[in-house]
Amino acid sequence: MKQSLFESRHQALWQRLREQLEQLERGQATPETCVRFPEDYRRLCQHLALAQERGYSSLLVDPLQQLALRGHQQLYRQRSPLGARVLGFILAGFPQLVRKQWRFVLAASLVFFGSLLGIGLLVYLVPELIYSVISPQQVAEMQRLYEPNASRLGRLANRAAGEDWMMFGYYIMNNIGIAFQTFASGLLFGLGSLFFLFFNGLTIGAVAGHLTQIGYGATFWSFVVGHSAFELSAIALAGAAGLKMGWALIAPGRLPRGEALLLAARTSVQLICGVILFLLIAAFIEAYWSSLTWPAAWIKYLVGGACWLLVLAYLIFAGRRHAPE
Repeated sequence: MKQSLFESRHQALWQRLREQLEQLERGQATPETCVRFPEDYRRLCQHLALAQERGYSSLLVDPLQQLALRGHQQLYRQRSPLGARVLGFILAGFPQLVRKQWRFVLAASLVFFGSLLGIGLLVYLVPELIYSVISPQQVAEMQRLYEPNASRLGRLANRAAGEDWMMFGYYIMNNIGIAFQTFASGLLFGLGSLFFLFFNGLTIGAVAGHLTQIGYGATFWSFVVGHSAFELSAIALAGAAGLKMGWALIAPGRLPRGEALLLAARTSVQLICGVILFLLIAAFIEAYWSSLTWPAAWIKYLVGGACWLLVLAYLIFAGRRHAPE
């Protein structure tokens, strides 16, 4: 059977199921909706299996998969305690989601880490380039923050050690602001997310290259290595969430752009919840560990390496036993 005939024959059922799901998700379902839903969902699963077996276009298969996923969540949902749901998301749901969205994660990571490493190397080789990225005042401030003789790294000299909790709050607000900016600007057809990924990569890379070139590398790298795994990964993942929304606007398939954006936003918001968790961890490490000067540099590098391995292992392997991907 041709795809066009298959679609025209079953479009009414899919539209009815879509309306049923909207009612169920809003908690406004009628008794009639609840009675018809299981049968309509079973037929949708049959249609999805047929579409995949016959090799129909992804423009048809992808929306059917989204409908089937939403239907499964409504049909088999359990009212588990909030704490159990949050823990399940942290231990399995979030890393599973990152792996499912690997294309957007890869694209965001290439833009962010590519610009960071590229400009860092260029500034190290051509020191004058730093002033093309950040102002002389900002350069001087960075040099004061990471001066080798500083009693606390990454903060002003008059900041007391007892105010670590204030720095923790500052880091949270600053990092979440950057992540939200990178995520929300994806509504500009993804261009905003690409811009902020590239811009943040340039800024961080230029500072790293400059401080290394002038001989402040030991203090700078020992400061950032501890929290960078969580913070930099969070920025890349926020960009991936924004790119997903932007792509839904560029290529909505057979769905209206509004509906395609709504489906993408549901996934993107879940990604941002995981991003916030990463940023909270990064802020805690940055406030209470990274700024310390008494640990030897090799200890900080060891802890930083362990954090990077932990993040990578978590995103790659966590949740694989809980559900198929």
